[in-house]
Amino acid sequence: MINVMLVEDQMLVREGIRSLLGLSDRVKVVCECSDGSEVVDALATHDVDVILMDIRMPKQNGIQALQAMQTTGLTHPVIILTTFDDHQLVMQAMQYGARGYLLKDVSLDTLVEAIVDVQQGKTLIQPSVTEKVLQGLRGLPTEFESFDQPEALSEKECEVLRLIAAGYSNQEIAEAMYKSTGTVKNQVSAIMAKLGVRDRTRAVLKALELGWL
Repeated sequence: MINVMLVEDQMLVREGIRSLLGLSDRVKVVCECSDGSEVVDALATHDVDVILMDIRMPKQNGIQALQAMQTTGLTHPVIILTTFDDHQLVMQAMQYGARGYLLKDVSLDTLVEAIVDVQQGKTLIQPSVTEKVLQGLRGLPTEFESFDQPEALSEKECEVLRLIAAGYSNQEIAEAMYKSTGTVKNQVSAIMAKLGVRDRTRAVLKALELGWL
């Protein structure tokens, strides 16, 4: 059983997420906070494995709570929950130690799997093809050259591909994953080579076709 802390200022949303997680036998909500300012003290008195935290809260938001955790040496894995596809806030959250983010409308299965993955040390970015990617898709032929049965991607390559699908640049991916831009460029090249495609946009399309995103 994975112990979860839920940090959300809207009571109805918090109760809804708690009720949803209550349907799973893999996770248990052991602590709730209505604001980011309560997180550090709550972690001192509760056994928490993973934190689900809203990014926008009135007194202390998710970014500030992550900063406070970092200052006090707390390294609990955090998943940011948001209703906003806000690249800047998400990037800040990743830079301050968040393991990933999910939109609040995820299914129970997706949420539980995310908690399990993050508890095991993985990074999580919910597949989200944003306007940046959609702009690149406009006018692109629906059929393009690619491998029918591509070589499987590594776990790290899958993480990079999810960030590509979410519209992040190589520089942003490097910052989020604490890697050099050169390393990310090499991983992107490896992803395209395995999929048999010529660019990042086609890599996302192929991954969607294969059900990898």
